[in-house]
Amino acid sequence: MAASDVHHGGGATPAASVVVPCVTLNSGHAMPVLGFGTGSSSPPADLAATIARAVRLGYRHLDTAAVYGTEGAVGAAVAEAVRGGAVASRGELFVTTKLSMADAHPPRVVAALRESLSRLGLDYVDLFLIHWPVAIGKKDDAAAGELTWDDLSRRLVPFDMEGVWCGMEECHRLGLARSIGVSNFSAAKMSRLLALAAVPPAVNQVEMNVGWRQEKVREACGERGVVVAAYSPLGAHGAHWGSDAVMNSGVLHDVAATRGKTIAQVALRWLYEQGVCFVARSFNEGRMKQNMDIFDWELSDQDKAMIAGVPQRRACRGDYFVSPDGPYKSLHDLWDGEI
Repeated sequence: MAASDVHHGGGATPAASVVVPCVTLNSGHAMPVLGFGTGSSSPPADLAATIARAVRLGYRHLDTAAVYGTEGAVGAAVAEAVRGGAVASRGELFVTTKLSMADAHPPRVVAALRESLSRLGLDYVDLFLIHWPVAIGKKDDAAAGELTWDDLSRRLVPFDMEGVWCGMEECHRLGLARSIGVSNFSAAKMSRLLALAAVPPAVNQVEMNVGWRQEKVREACGERGVVVAAYSPLGAHGAHWGSDAVMNSGVLHDVAATRGKTIAQVALRWLYEQGVCFVARSFNEGRMKQNMDIFDWELSDQDKAMIAGVPQRRACRGDYFVSPDGPYKSLHDLWDGEI
């Protein structure tokens, strides 16, 4: 993400709010560099109201996925934001959703996005991502949201990258997705996809934070104009994985104390200075505000040198996609050695 690509969105953002910079994707559309994440094993009961509150604070990028089960709440928040005047129109918001593994089959892609749009109550999404380079067979007619992690190893089937990407390109051609991309693709898988794509992916959303810097993926994407977006920028914990490499980092604690910032602010500012986008999830209003307050200050060279020494470990390894009888027989196969 070159400095010349970053600009600031306008619109109906209240004067007291932080204006989040945007990056121009290879599709020509602008994406706010900071997204509001909605994937959680325990979202608040009033999730739609929480998301709408985030929009009032100045968040303009809302990130969801079919498997999160939060598309309905995001859609309700978008409608409330427009109705309540937090934004002048839906066009001021950038909405991302993702293709589930159960729908990662060529005949299912367009239909799956139409189903997501129905849950969102929208005519289009701004960004549609392949959630994982993984396909699982459907169990009866169960919906994507009814899948359990324990089912996965028994239901893994080969992933048809070219066929699924053709479906993604059809979503783009039909105007259902203004930009298309991927998530959890290794550098090697990105290279393979870029070689066969008629419409190149605009984004690769991957686990990235000070404890997992993703140099190979960033290099592969940067060479071809693909924006890297970081999920778990604070090392967030999931039901099957987690990392304290960020929030319990002594290095980040020291930098934050010196700078008068929170550890989360230092972690997010580091990502911003790496030229990537990021999706942060917090349902606490105070932390929502803090996570936005990262754009008007910089890390020092000493700060960055200290952070460069943080030990590296992938937290979201995807063990549940590895099976002796499946297409990925080891983590090395899944990540092409990037583990």
